[in-house]
Parts: sequence; C-alpha cells; structure tokens
Amino acid sequence: MDMFGSLAPFAALLVLAILVIAYSIRILREYERGVVFTLGRFTGVKGPGLILLVPYVQQMVRVDLRTRVLDVPSQDVISHDNVSVRVSAVIYFRVIDAEKSTIQVEDFMMATSQLAQTTLRSVLGKHDLDEMLAERDRLNDDIQKILDSQTDAWGIKVATVEIKHVDINESMVRAIARQAEAERERRAKVINAEGEQQAAAKLLEAAEILARQPQAMQLRYLSTLNVIAGEKNSTVIFPFPMELGGLLGFKPDKPTGPTER
Repeated sequence: MDMFGSLAPFAALLVLAILVIAYSIRILREYERGVVFTLGRFTGVKGPGLILLVPYVQQMVRVDLRTRVLDVPSQDVISHDNVSVRVSAVIYFRVIDAEKSTIQVEDFMMATSQLAQTTLRSVLGKHDLDEMLAERDRLNDDIQKILDSQTDAWGIKVATVEIKHVDINESMVRAIARQAEAERERRAKVINAEGEQQAAAKLLEAAEILARQPQAMQLRYLSTLNVIAGEKNSTVIFPFPMELGGLLGFKPDKPTGPTER
C-alpha cells in the first residue's frame, strides 16, 4: 500500500501532463490556417500541420482558405430607364489573409453577402434593361472590381461574379416581344429597299451599256425570244422596234383639241 501511495502523485502528474498535451495539440489541414491569440493578443498565423498551444493561455481560430460560393438572393432593382426587375447573382471568393479576415471583420461571410447585395443594386440601377440583358459580362466585371476593392481590407479576394437571372413582369415581356418584332420588320424593309436600290443601279448600268450600240438591243430581243421559245408557250411575242416604225412613217396620234375659229 505504501508503494501505491508513493506512486499516486506521479500518476496524477502523468494524467495532468496527458490532458495538457491533449489540449495543446492542434492539427490543421492543408487548406486551413490558425490565427493564434496569446492572452487576447494576436501572435501569428500558423499551419498547416501540427500546432502546439499553451492551454488557457493561447487560443486559435481556424480559417478556411478554399474558394467559397455565395448565392446572392434576388434583389429588386429599378433600372436607369425605370423598369422594375428582380436580379440574382452568385459570387466566388476566398480568404487570402487569415489575420485580416479574423481581426478586421466580425463575420466575413455575412459582411460579404450584405456588401454584394448593396453593390448589385447600385451597379445595375445605373444601366438600362437592354444592357442588363445583352451586356452581362461587362456588368459582371464591374461588380467584381467594386467588391474586390472593398473586401481587400478584410483579406478577401473576389474572383468571379455571375448574374444568374434577370426576371421581369409579363407586361414588359410582351412589350419586348413587340419591340423585337418591329425591329425585325424594320430590318426586312431596309434590306428590301437596299435590294431595290442595287437592282436599279444595275439596270441603269445595263441600259447605258446597251445604249452605246443599237445592235445590242436587237441581240437582247433575240435572247428574250429564245427564252420564251424554250418555255414551250403557244404564243410568241415579237417586239417591234420603235425605230423601224419611224422609218415606215408611223406617227403617234395627236390628241384632238377644240377647233379654232
């Protein structure tokens, strides 16, 4: 009994040492960093791997450095041309400075989400509806640059911003459909007019070429007769040259008017 009694203090110290070691050991994964505070003061960023801390004297905050996906809820936006739309987006960002993301902001996820919602409404409100629908890449870049500059103080890098949906009401959808239909009709009329203009220019050019030699017009007559004969028509139309009528003495009838007295 005396031997066990003498070993009891050593056993207690051994158990205490095991507990201290158990509370002191921390293991951080490759994508994790530990922000260490000693008596409440920042003393460094450690990791990855095995970390030893002094129990009750040092505390550690784990920070994940992997890329995070933040889904921005649908926001009511009034465009520059006074159209009400609902816009949703998604943001890809990651922590690049574990110290700033822990010390400079209380909850960087919540802060980034609120800032993204405000920035989305602010940027899209400066553009027309047509720009929101047709120039999403440029708007994504503008929002990404603004968010990246504002979250830099928090140790956060905003990599990508993507606008997912731009929802508009049914009346505006019908108005856009009518506008698109009118635009297609306008393009069709312009193309038709341009075709008529080009055809008229070519006909004028052909007429000038034929007018240089009178025999060319006769050859054109014969070519037309050849085409008509190839269609197996029962009626053959032979054009009568006006010059030949003048040589034969045919004159157009003059309009008769009141006789003079």
